[in-house]
Amino acid sequence: MLGGIFAGMPITLLGIASPSIIRILGFMFAGLVPLALVSFQDDRVGVPARWRILIHLLAAVSLLAAGLTPEWLDLSGWILPLPEWLAAPLAFSCTVWTINLYNFMDGMDGFAGGMAVIGFSTLAWLGWTDAGFATLCLVVAAASAGFLVHNFPPAKIFLGDTGSTALGFLVAGCSLWGAKAGLFPFWVTLLVFSPFVVDATVTLSRRLLRGEKVWEAHRNHYYQRLVLLGWGHRRTVLAEYTLMLACAGSALLAVRLPPVGQILLVTAWILIYSFLMWGVGWLERRHATVSAP
Repeated sequence: MLGGIFAGMPITLLGIASPSIIRILGFMFAGLVPLALVSFQDDRVGVPARWRILIHLLAAVSLLAAGLTPEWLDLSGWILPLPEWLAAPLAFSCTVWTINLYNFMDGMDGFAGGMAVIGFSTLAWLGWTDAGFATLCLVVAAASAGFLVHNFPPAKIFLGDTGSTALGFLVAGCSLWGAKAGLFPFWVTLLVFSPFVVDATVTLSRRLLRGEKVWEAHRNHYYQRLVLLGWGHRRTVLAEYTLMLACAGSALLAVRLPPVGQILLVTAWILIYSFLMWGVGWLERRHATVSAP
């Protein structure tokens, strides 16, 4: 998959080699290559956490160097200017978190690849007026689709840290790029990738509140809990695809809605996710009751 992305990135420049696109792609490439190399080494023999984190931080710096810091915060019609001293840390933190978020969520056959296909295809649609941006998103979506053919459960190949961290970095880079160029509000990308964002963020927060070591392996993500309930990988991933497609469709709708409609849409998704998380807990309690002697 990563080979397809690297091979396809030069296609983005064909006929649209403007200085701004060359600059953005150059810095993204500079951040992506060390990230992929260190992650590949980690997959092979292991790399100490401090070195992995350092590379994640440097990858985030590459996006700042590319100028992908938001100048404003568009929240359902309310546009708030962001000073540089606030915008840079926000973009930096978002990138580091997204790199790790995608790695956290790569724990089920077909899951991360499916999110990449649906997510980057949606970003390409949202940003179709910018040929360079849309082409890069389609390159990532196409490479992910080729990978997904062999990763759908039962999987024959896997992303590993190499693929998952690279995809997380590209999610952050394309999200910041699209928002910076005014192609769509940044919050819309959060909606597109919310099946990953919500699960990872809520699960990590709950583990922190319980005083657990969040860096240790666990099986507390909502998709993992469904698998443990007996849904299996195939049924769970298909259910997640349905959720991803619903989020993608909502994102495409959101940019056409007035501010009030956007607020109602976000409120609806907050309620939907609250219900889904409650539902997983309810299924676990019911399963425990049925299984009890």
